[in-house]
Order: sequence, then C-alpha cells, then structure tokens
Amino acid sequence: LQKLIHLLQVTDDPLIQEQALITLSNSAAFSVNQDIIRNLDGLSIIGGMLSDCIPKVKEKALNALNNLSMNIKNQEEIQVYITQVCRSVESAPLNSDLQLAGLRLLTNMSVTSDYHHKMVNSIPCFLHLLSEGTERTQIQVLKVLVNLSANPAMTRHLLRAQV
Repeated sequence: LQKLIHLLQVTDDPLIQEQALITLSNSAAFSVNQDIIRNLDGLSIIGGMLSDCIPKVKEKALNALNNLSMNIKNQEEIQVYITQVCRSVESAPLNSDLQLAGLRLLTNMSVTSDYHHKMVNSIPCFLHLLSEGTERTQIQVLKVLVNLSANPAMTRHLLRAQV
C-alpha cells in the first residue's frame, strides 16, 4: 500500500495512476487497509488526484475514495473534497462513469447528516440529473436525495430548489 501511494506521488503516467488507484480501491474493501491508507496520508494523495484533468484518473480516484469512505475517521478527512466532488458531478458528461463515481461517493458521505451542508448548492443539479439522467444515474441521485431528506435541516433547501 505504501508503494502504491508513493507511486501516485511520483508518476505522471495516467495508465499507471489508474492501475494504482484501482488497486488501492480494491484494497480498501478491507477495513484494516482503510486505516493503513489513511495513516500513510493516502486520502490526501488520492484526493489530490481529483484535480487531474484526465477523466479516467479522476473517476478511479473517486472510486477509491468511495471505498475508503466506509469508516468515520476516513470520512472526516474525505469531507474536505465534497464541494469539489459536487462540482465534478455537475461538470461531468451526463450519465458518465465519472458522474456516477462522484454520486456514489456523495451517497456514502451523505449517510450521516454531518456533511449535508456541503451539498446544498448542488441540489438543483441533483434534481436536474433526476429528470435528465438514465435509470442508473437516477437511482444514484435518489440515494443522495433520500439521505439529504432524512435531515430536517435540509427540508427548506430541498423544497426551495429551482427545478
């Protein structure tokens, strides 16, 4: 894991970055690895890949963060990327793998109400995706919206959103 994280830091080759992110994502399926990756500063390194202009690299970084977001300590670090993830969802091509990867991460990050406030500005986008997206996109957006709707503090934002 340490070598994979280091590899992400030193290479500019998108194919190598993709493979390293896929491997880290798969490794994050095990809770012990989630802690190791966090302790190796892997969350910030993977989060830094969200700024990559290559959609496949960004998508793989989102998938890795999604798998890593399954524990509270990791969520505390990942939450700093929520606004950036929302922007990626909004700017990604409709129904793309990149958009779906962002929505999956937002679904995990919205299970508790701790970070809902960071998603408020994206509610109109979510509603647009709900009306324009394919079934896969709609299902993923609905998961985010259901999580947001469980928080009474979000009611006003959800009901006032421009559709």
